[in-house]
Amino acid sequence: MTYLIKFIVCFAAGIGAGLGTGFAGMSAAAVISPMLITFLHMDPYMAVGIALSSDVLASAVSAYTYHKNKNLDIKNGLIMMVSVLLFTVVGSWVASRVPSATMGGFSVFMTFLLGVKFIVRPVMTTKEAMQGVSAKKRAIQSIVCGVLIGFICGFIGAGGGMMMLLILTSVLGYELKTAVGTSVFIMTFTALTGAVSHFMIGGAPNWFVWALCVVFTLLWARIAAVFANKADPKTLNRATGIVLVVLGVVIMGFNLLS
Repeated sequence: MTYLIKFIVCFAAGIGAGLGTGFAGMSAAAVISPMLITFLHMDPYMAVGIALSSDVLASAVSAYTYHKNKNLDIKNGLIMMVSVLLFTVVGSWVASRVPSATMGGFSVFMTFLLGVKFIVRPVMTTKEAMQGVSAKKRAIQSIVCGVLIGFICGFIGAGGGMMMLLILTSVLGYELKTAVGTSVFIMTFTALTGAVSHFMIGGAPNWFVWALCVVFTLLWARIAAVFANKADPKTLNRATGIVLVVLGVVIMGFNLLS
């Protein structure tokens, strides 16, 4: 019975995390962590480690799918990734000096609001409009935005995918598919460093739960990424918005229960 409960919880968590990753570049930690903590009473630190592990392969297969469909900006993604990784450390250090009780709900609320935004005001930027920005300006923008995203993520401890998606679409003017593709590309590496550090500090996870979460998240992320790359912009905005709104509401509910 215990294994059945674990299977059901991990399957449900994998669906939510995979859809969020494949559609919107959302971190699996936002979905998997609260579910493992609430229903399996797992240690929060270990739950985040398992969630970040699930993020790695799900983000990698999503990034591959977006790249195959020419919806990934690798050059500026690498520039932003370096800035994000460096300033996540700075943000974490600053956060350690500040009371953190109110930080956890920020990324969840932002997920909900971003979902509403995609439904009400869809991102209809075209690739042609994106290419109007010079390579030098885009690189500088990537560095500055990477610094901002990294600091905020390190400070609040989550929300990297949502921060990247918001800034890539609203500030840098990326069209939605390229924004998600670039976001999951960056997340592959940020999640890997996070997962490794969590397991080095916290020890080995429950391998049964770990395997289930990784497999189910990977499966649903692949399904979502394939659909997203075939969908027209209006449909993709609506689908992404609905996924984010539903996940935001569900995660807020789990946070109230835990």
